[in-house]
Amino acid sequence: MTTLDLYDDVRSTLDPEEGEIQTAELVVTDDVLVKAFALGPGAELEPHEHAESTNVFHVLEGSVIVLRDDERETVDAPGVVRHDRGAIHGARNETDEVVVFTASLCPLP
Repeated sequence: MTTLDLYDDVRSTLDPEEGEIQTAELVVTDDVLVKAFALGPGAELEPHEHAESTNVFHVLEGSVIVLRDDERETVDAPGVVRHDRGAIHGARNETDEVVVFTASLCPLP
C-alpha cells in the first residue's frame, strides 16, 4: 500500500554531520515549494529573504533558534513560524541533536 505522507521517505535520507545542512524537496509545483531542512549540531541556515513570497517553517524534530529581522526565538517541535514577504529570516541549531523543519514558500517568485 502506498502512503500519502511524503516525509518518512525523505527523512530517512537526511543525516547531517556537525555544522552541516542537508535539504530535500517534498513538494514542487508551479506556485509552492516545500523543502525539508536537517541541521546538524552547530549548523546555521544563513539569514536571507524572499521579497515576493511568504515562508513558513514547520519545526518537526528538535529545538531550533529562529532568526527574523532583529528577533531570535527558540521554537520546539512541533512549532510553526510565519515569515512575511521581505522578512529576513534564518535558523540555527545550538543543540547536540539534529533539528528538522520544513520551509514552505508560496507563491514561488
